Amino acid sequence: MPLLWLILIVLAIAAAGYVLGRSRALASAGGDIRQLHSLPSYYGSNAALKAVVPALLLLVLWLIAQPLYINSVISGTLPDELISEGSSRGLLMAEVSRTAQGLDLAVSQGVIDEGVASDPAADFNAMTDRLKQAGAIVTSQITQPVLNAAQRYRSMSHTGTAIMSIAVIIIAVLGAFYGIRQSSAQFRARNVVEQGVRVLLVAAASIAVLTTVGIVLSLVFNTIEFFRLYPASEFFFGLSWAPSFSGRGGSSELGVLPLLWGTIYISIVALIVAVPVGLFAAIYLSEYAGSKVRAVAKPLLEVLAGIPTIVYGLFALLTVGPLLVSIFGDGGVLGVSWQGGGRAVITAGLVMGIMLIPFVSSLSDDIINAVPQAMRDGSYGLGATKSETIKQVVLPAALPGIVGAILLAASRAIGETMIVVLGAGAAARLSLNPFEAMTTVTAKIVSQLTGDSDFASPEALVAFALGMTLFVLTLGLNVFALYIVRKYREQYD
Repeated sequence: MPLLWLILIVLAIAAAGYVLGRSRALASAGGDIRQLHSLPSYYGSNAALKAVVPALLLLVLWLIAQPLYINSVISGTLPDELISEGSSRGLLMAEVSRTAQGLDLAVSQGVIDEGVASDPAADFNAMTDRLKQAGAIVTSQITQPVLNAAQRYRSMSHTGTAIMSIAVIIIAVLGAFYGIRQSSAQFRARNVVEQGVRVLLVAAASIAVLTTVGIVLSLVFNTIEFFRLYPASEFFFGLSWAPSFSGRGGSSELGVLPLLWGTIYISIVALIVAVPVGLFAAIYLSEYAGSKVRAVAKPLLEVLAGIPTIVYGLFALLTVGPLLVSIFGDGGVLGVSWQGGGRAVITAGLVMGIMLIPFVSSLSDDIINAVPQAMRDGSYGLGATKSETIKQVVLPAALPGIVGAILLAASRAIGETMIVVLGAGAAARLSLNPFEAMTTVTAKIVSQLTGDSDFASPEALVAFALGMTLFVLTLGLNVFALYIVRKYREQYD
């Protein structure tokens, strides 16, 4: 049964429980609402909650546990002889999983019958030909044992899903029935429902934390899997990035230093553009501009934040890049030959800086406006001019917030992808020349996870190691920002 249908059935059971629970409560009071402890809607909500919450909780837990159990069972049936040099059991299970997905796709398209897809004795060559005919994603190293394991994997998945559907529906029905049985005039339905809603609110508030934990764990586990296949020393200290999609990474050079340097270099160029312009714009809007000018200028400035990054990337590729080449390239107006092509660090940095201006200006403007007017008045009372007040009173008082705005812009720059792909190129190199093409960690994460590469190969798993490296980098940046903010805030509280 499709997951959407199952959820709709549970919701329908909950709706029926709401109606029946409310009606039973009214009937127990002889139709007189005054005889009820709670409003009739609370009795219906009690039955609905008891139908929905346990059923959906079981659904979520089952969806998490089933793949783990099936992987464990199928993995135990695979002989060690199938694991080639440079591979692992996890990589082999990834091949089995993709082959099972290919079987599902072929069955849905009618290329393979359901009975044939589940038959271990089916002709191997005919099966693989039909899988290719269906356009199913099947690894080039598929063998008869892998195909048989994929058939068992698919059979167990379908059986588990059917059992899950039945169990979820039964739990929903039993929960609704129990809630309906509780619907009597003396039952404190309001207390139970409010307590249940409180628990749901706490659970909703915990989703962000659990999501963060899940992201970190997925990065950690896949990073560990990558380092089982590729030396960590070569990854962290290698000076060359040259992935090869043959031989399972045996000939690949996956040094992260060129990518980190490109990420930091382009971010620095972007901040050199965004910080002065954004900060000066914030000072003007908050201290000098009149109300009419501010009402028009600030929304226009913030429009830059709403432009999709792909548009900025096209702007870098089609406009800024050729413009810089016409100035700094061969035959340019300056008569120099510094920039050989439109894709370069300075191209991506300039455009990314323009994109970051509203992040810096808007946040800095809000922080500057939050500085108490009494501090300005005290400075004026001591004879300071407006510019002196801004330099010596307002900006130092707003410094923690301004630092936070700059670091937010830095985090945004580090995580940018499309502008880098279209404006900076794809060359991984260690160079100080801003007119050369470079690339970043995020751009390589995208390139490593696209295409026809084996997802369980080192060339694909390296994306998780890159993501983990970027996560640690931004975490360190945020910790440093927190230290700076606290240090300066103590002087002005």
